[in-house]
Amino acid sequence: MAKTCNVTLYALSTCIHCKKTKQFLEDNDVQFKVVYVDQLTGDERKDTIARIKEHNPKLSFPTIIIDEGVCVIVGFHKDELQEALDI
Repeated sequence: MAKTCNVTLYALSTCIHCKKTKQFLEDNDVQFKVVYVDQLTGDERKDTIARIKEHNPKLSFPTIIIDEGVCVIVGFHKDELQEALDI
């Protein structure tokens, strides 16, 4: 059973690693919010990119931010996700 965390997946709608991460989270019954950065516009996009860069200066995807930055995982790494989310 996954522990309760505030999980946000920042992704690109065309990114295969982002899709794999989303599927992994869904398969493990993790509640999360997904933000497709490439579908944002204007200030919302600018603000979201700035938020991601605080934790991931290279702005690579997927970026998974857990509990407001207590844990940040960049890329699709099942082992890191399992450990961070206790799944």
